[in-house]
Amino acid sequence: MRMMSLCLFMCLLPIKALADDLVVFAAASLKGPLDAIAAPFENVVVSYAGSGTLARQINQGAPADVVLLANAAWMDVLVDAQSVADPITFVGNRLVFVGQPDAADVALTPDGLANGLNGGRLAMGFTSSVPAGIYGKAALESLGLWHTVAPSVVEMDNVRAALNLVARGEVPLGIVYQSDALIVPDLKIVAQFPQGSHPDIAYYAAMTTTSDHPDAQSFVDALRGPTAKEIFDAAGFCTDARWC
Repeated sequence: MRMMSLCLFMCLLPIKALADDLVVFAAASLKGPLDAIAAPFENVVVSYAGSGTLARQINQGAPADVVLLANAAWMDVLVDAQSVADPITFVGNRLVFVGQPDAADVALTPDGLANGLNGGRLAMGFTSSVPAGIYGKAALESLGLWHTVAPSVVEMDNVRAALNLVARGEVPLGIVYQSDALIVPDLKIVAQFPQGSHPDIAYYAAMTTTSDHPDAQSFVDALRGPTAKEIFDAAGFCTDARWC
């Protein structure tokens, strides 16, 4: 199974990525700003997916140089397996409900969510493995709403997939990051989870212990640089000490 997973991943990468390219595994919610940050580097290949998927691929031997995850627990899995070393935090985010542009604001109460869903489904990441889903479930539980809304939840393998369900009008509401909501102009943030309702959302970066790429450390360092800060701020991420 491990060999099949590795072979499948290698087939999906561009051929050059198996030689000289700097291979970066990154949480799906980073796409956009990370592409801009990576642009000045030569021969960078970024593979986007859910943090749990990426962590499992790294531990199965996938050939990556740098890994960027949206959840401390998944980075801890890699640290414990000695797959990465010395992770850093570099940016944060907020968790929001997103809906159609004509949707009313949603009160974070049982009645408020029921009105917002109007018999429809709530899209979010997998609550057992996708960070946005893990954070979302934790927030709903802290607000006493999880058991009310759980039967309506449709879980997706990454946060952008949840966002796309809302964008296509297949579900009335989704739980996504603030930065995700901003990439679809026709959608509306209808509610924000209050601070303290879930753990701080922080992104973590680390080099893999198998990487010997000369640009790997420079890429990690650039994530905390002034150019990256401007890019992340403009994209709706948080770069202050408490994230958001």
